[in-house]
Amino acid sequence: MNFELRPLNPKHLIQFKKDIQEAFQQGAVDGFGEIEEEILPESHINRSLSAKGSIAYEAILDGEFVGGAVVLIDSKTQHNHLDFLYVKNGTHSKGVGQSIWNAIEKLHPETKVWETGTPYFERRNIHFYVNKCGFHIVEYFNKYHKDPNEETEMEQLPDIDYFADFFRFEKVMR
Repeated sequence: MNFELRPLNPKHLIQFKKDIQEAFQQGAVDGFGEIEEEILPESHINRSLSAKGSIAYEAILDGEFVGGAVVLIDSKTQHNHLDFLYVKNGTHSKGVGQSIWNAIEKLHPETKVWETGTPYFERRNIHFYVNKCGFHIVEYFNKYHKDPNEETEMEQLPDIDYFADFFRFEKVMR
């Protein structure tokens, strides 16, 4: 297995966005059945890609694009955020997600705390972050406990509540 995680080549940006949207869409379909709504609007990906400290990575396995990630690095606090990690549809259960995460940790050894999140219905993601990557669930956002950083964004989404219930994870590095 020849795995590489490298900075996203701008020439691959359109396909990167398409692949991440398809992966997130499939996660929602797996949780709810066929749905019409777009789960991950391109504007959310663009916001992440243009955020301060953003680095996008593409994952290549044996010469094929198999996934990627977007991280936000805060060089002052080293409390960093994993905005997106995806494995391309049809590539699951081959260790790709674990390879992506391990490479991210190696690329950012100065990190003190990693943070990420996932919707409540994404059982595969919850298992992955907790049991494979060593994250801990530290907060559960829902209609009774809203994420103060996301309230205005949630109000702007169409009438879907797929992401209204959301787990926040942290991994304290040693």
